[in-house]
Amino acid sequence: MHLKILLAIVALGVASAQDCESSCGNVNITFPFGTGEGCYYSSDFLVTCDRSSGEPMPYFGKNTTDIVISNMSASKSEVEIMMFVGRDCYSSSSVRPNRRNGPSLRLRDVRISAKNKFVAIGCDTNAYFQGIRGSELDGTGCSSTCGRNSLLTNGSCSGVGCCEVAVPEGLRSFNMTLRSFNNHSNILDFNPCSYAFFVEQGKFNFSTTNLVDFRSVRRMPMLLDWAIGDLTCDAAEGTDSFLCKGNSECDQDYGGPGYRCRCLEGYEGNPYVAEGCKNINECERGIHDCDHDAQCDDTDGSYECTCRKGYSGDGRKDGTGCTPDQSTIIKIVVGTSASAIFLLITVTWLYLVLKRRKLVMLREKFFKQNGGIMLQQRISGNGGSRDQARVFTIEELKRATNNYDESRIIGKGGYGTVYKGVLSDNRIVAIKKSKLVDQTQAQIEQFINEVVILSQINHRNVVKLIGCCLETEIPLLVYEFIPNGTLSDHIHNKGKSLTMTWDIRLRIATETAEALSYLHSAASVPIIHRDVKPMNILLDDNYVAKVADFGASRLIPIDQIELATIVQGTLGYLDPEYLQTNQLTDKSDVYSFGVVLVELLTGKKALSFDRPEAERNLAVYFLYSLKEGRLFQVLDERLQLNDVPSEIDQVSRLAQRCLRVNGDERPTMKEVAIELQGILASMIQKHPWVEGSPNEDEGEYLLKELTNDHEGTNGGSVSNVSTSTFDSMNKHTMLPISSGR
Repeated sequence: MHLKILLAIVALGVASAQDCESSCGNVNITFPFGTGEGCYYSSDFLVTCDRSSGEPMPYFGKNTTDIVISNMSASKSEVEIMMFVGRDCYSSSSVRPNRRNGPSLRLRDVRISAKNKFVAIGCDTNAYFQGIRGSELDGTGCSSTCGRNSLLTNGSCSGVGCCEVAVPEGLRSFNMTLRSFNNHSNILDFNPCSYAFFVEQGKFNFSTTNLVDFRSVRRMPMLLDWAIGDLTCDAAEGTDSFLCKGNSECDQDYGGPGYRCRCLEGYEGNPYVAEGCKNINECERGIHDCDHDAQCDDTDGSYECTCRKGYSGDGRKDGTGCTPDQSTIIKIVVGTSASAIFLLITVTWLYLVLKRRKLVMLREKFFKQNGGIMLQQRISGNGGSRDQARVFTIEELKRATNNYDESRIIGKGGYGTVYKGVLSDNRIVAIKKSKLVDQTQAQIEQFINEVVILSQINHRNVVKLIGCCLETEIPLLVYEFIPNGTLSDHIHNKGKSLTMTWDIRLRIATETAEALSYLHSAASVPIIHRDVKPMNILLDDNYVAKVADFGASRLIPIDQIELATIVQGTLGYLDPEYLQTNQLTDKSDVYSFGVVLVELLTGKKALSFDRPEAERNLAVYFLYSLKEGRLFQVLDERLQLNDVPSEIDQVSRLAQRCLRVNGDERPTMKEVAIELQGILASMIQKHPWVEGSPNEDEGEYLLKELTNDHEGTNGGSVSNVSTSTFDSMNKHTMLPISSGR
């Protein structure tokens, strides 16, 4: 069944606006539309307001059309109606449609807007429409199919479950037709009907559920646009029936048929009635383009921009704007500059004062936190002797290192960085900047105690601690500067190792042993170094050995023999007994020194993963070679030996004893130093050109002390040895692979 709507063309006069209804329900009715005689332009613009159901309902044309108006706009020449949905339904009991309708619409001054879409919904659907466009018959349509397993997409009308086509412009009427290809057979359970309708763009979004539940939708919003009569603007202008009056104009952009009115720029409202276009107050709405230095003044249909006092120009952003007068510019520049300069000076002064104050407070905080007051009391309590540690300021050490310039770095290790510095008295020093660590109050007290004691150590083979700086978060330590690098550099560097003859190596070993012996038994408070290795043995220009880097050291009161500690040191040099039990004794230094002796003999590093697996740990490999009688094969080739001299054999046997797993079976450092002194003295007697150790008086002292102070035990080791509870100068990383200078 086809529903046909015929709207007759009747020309009526225009009544007074006061006599015409302005609304029906929620819809404003504006001329050329109207509800009564003389209130509408033609029959196409007739609106019937039906109040029979209680709520007023506007219908397009006479109420017999049953087409509801939902909105209208005179300024856009558009009216929105609720148009019927066409449907074509089937059931399992009949091959003929049990319900079919195809809406139609015929108009004259009102046309179907091209802003609509023609949409069809269904899985067995062919929908099309025909209508009059100008004097020609025009039409189009689309087909939509889908199966039970078809891939349907919400929001898509591309022919699967839903299709759509554009509506031609200028269409005066339409007849809609709906057909099925297969009477919806095999799909009746989920899509018994086909649907088709015109709908305003953006007012419909396809959902896959529409295939089942669209039956309840009877109407969809459809947009109509309209024009007045059949005359163009030029033909209609000047006639008595021309409607564009009072702040309105004929729209020359509209191509017809008929004409449309629009309000002039700066006005808004209904351009089809007298005084319907009202002035827009651009100033109040903020839609003007006046410059920020200009005042906006509303005028009829426009606005004016007036520059404020002291400025000139048209006041518009897209024009010349507002430019300050010359005198105003000078005043603004002078005032702004003076204010800016004063503000800059004030802010800078405040910043510098606050920064300096903050810096002073921070330095005071660090000084107290690092035990500065305690150290000063200890120094003054000892009468300020020349051996006491000196407390440096942070400025002194910054000047000494050129603000810690990278070019001044002479070493990096697990505990920090060492810089070369020049003090104000032209003394060259090494300044150690440790890594950031947490410190407890007990550790701070231990640190101060160690600084005081280490600064009093006076041995030619121990690097002298000159002082410290406590004004930084982590204290800086200042040592005497040793210019010739580390023992490691000289025995592992091919170029330097050629100058390291056996007699020099033996003398360095002897001096190192004497230094460690001094630390263990002759210092005011015995010290265990805990990180003896070639990297921590420095050499001066005459190859005199200097034991350095006491970062991991422990002070040992003489009332303790063993001490449980967190294992620290360098892999390859660590005492295996200490590693397993955490019990630190002076024999731990003896083991590490034994590894140093092996490095001096072989020229190889203590631990290297570049060597075969059996040779990676130098100490283990050396002991195995010694046991197998292959000592000559592991000696350093750069020693240029044809056989094994007795001195090297003696040193090798001494190293073997130092490397015993059981610490009680190792000799003491005092015994090691005496034995090396004897080997060196024997070598000097055989070869008078060999330079002896300058510490002969210390050798005699060691012999004397050994006789007086110790009791011999099996294997030549000594059992009466003391250890410490004091912690190191600062907390260190556990088990670093490499550390020191």
